[in-house]
Amino acid sequence: MTEVNAEIIKPFGPSIFKVKIPKQIVDDLNQYVDNTILDETKTNQLNYGNQLIGDVTQEFKLEVDFMKQIGWLGFLGNCTSNWIQNATGNKIKNFSIMDSWIVRQFKNEYNPIHYHTGHISGAGFLKLPTSFGTHVQGKEKENKDYFGGTLNLVHGQKSFLSESVFSIKPEVGDFYFFPHYLMHTVYPFKDTSEERRSISFNAVIDKEIFEML
Repeated sequence: MTEVNAEIIKPFGPSIFKVKIPKQIVDDLNQYVDNTILDETKTNQLNYGNQLIGDVTQEFKLEVDFMKQIGWLGFLGNCTSNWIQNATGNKIKNFSIMDSWIVRQFKNEYNPIHYHTGHISGAGFLKLPTSFGTHVQGKEKENKDYFGGTLNLVHGQKSFLSESVFSIKPEVGDFYFFPHYLMHTVYPFKDTSEERRSISFNAVIDKEIFEML
């Protein structure tokens, strides 16, 4: 197992693992996407929109051979091993990828609140607009956080000394691992024609270790 530069975050219960995707993998993934969207036949073959809940322009599944070739599959497995060992003290013996896919989101599109299958899931960012826009009410809300384009993880309910939403402002290369059952959503954004490009995955690990998360 290779050590990774990462951070374990526990904002409200379930452990979340934040890492940085190596730049070369980010570049390879973006190049793959740019090439794929020019090939209508391949885009249709890899279309994953009918399996996913998002109201977005395009979603397509990554090919296993490609994931192995660029090191994406190895990166996911290594990060998961580091996360689980640091969070539970246990070493996983099994990491089986179920799927990994790209989401191409543009203004006014969104991903409603949902959860994933498997044991371990994750989401990260490959390409982002220069700006996600601002509050419709302008100066009246200039001191309030603007959540356009953010990834929001939801768990439990808000109560004294306990938050229920962990809001993530996207940064290219940032990737977050979390248990599959953790509800999450992506808010729409506006005032730009640029793309918000993200990547996600689902995987299965040792059942007895997963039940400790």
